[in-house]
Amino acid sequence: MQTLVEEAVAKALRDGGSEAIRLYVSACAERMAPLFVGLRADAPGREADLDFYAESVRDLWCADRPLADAAERVRLLERFPELQPNEEGITDVADTYAFFAALCLRYALPAHGSGSADDAVSCGHVALTAMGMLDQNVAGAGHLAEEQRLQSFSLSGDASGLWDASVTAGRERFRSVLGRLPGQAPPTRRASR
Repeated sequence: MQTLVEEAVAKALRDGGSEAIRLYVSACAERMAPLFVGLRADAPGREADLDFYAESVRDLWCADRPLADAAERVRLLERFPELQPNEEGITDVADTYAFFAALCLRYALPAHGSGSADDAVSCGHVALTAMGMLDQNVAGAGHLAEEQRLQSFSLSGDASGLWDASVTAGRERFRSVLGRLPGQAPPTRRASR
């Protein structure tokens, strides 16, 4: 399968060891998290799913050790409606990006638990696919290029600033998706002083 993950990033994941893989998937999941949490925040009966998702992303940041319960978390995540087969497919904007966020976490968890470079590449591929789609639908957006840059940055060996950059990127993605929702005004940026 061909992925959008740059070859240099894929090679670094294969050669970098388990801790590098854990940091990489943690950052990818963090950047996608606002899409799931924000788009599902008002969904009735999803409070436990939201808590589980947020806790899982938080726990991924313990990159010095693998998640002992990664397989159990994957099993629970696979019960989410976003990851259930749907004969009609996904056509709604919010459902599309919530699906990508859930799928990203679906690959991040086993990659973190086992150190699998293949799962890490799949995790990165999902994030890149979602950002490529978002760029196609939002004029002037540069989310795909930013995701590529941040994926490379996450493998630089310097974790300082990675969490902040990932949180900021995730918020920007969420704003872009919100601007695509019916009845939503496009987000405005506040002037910085």
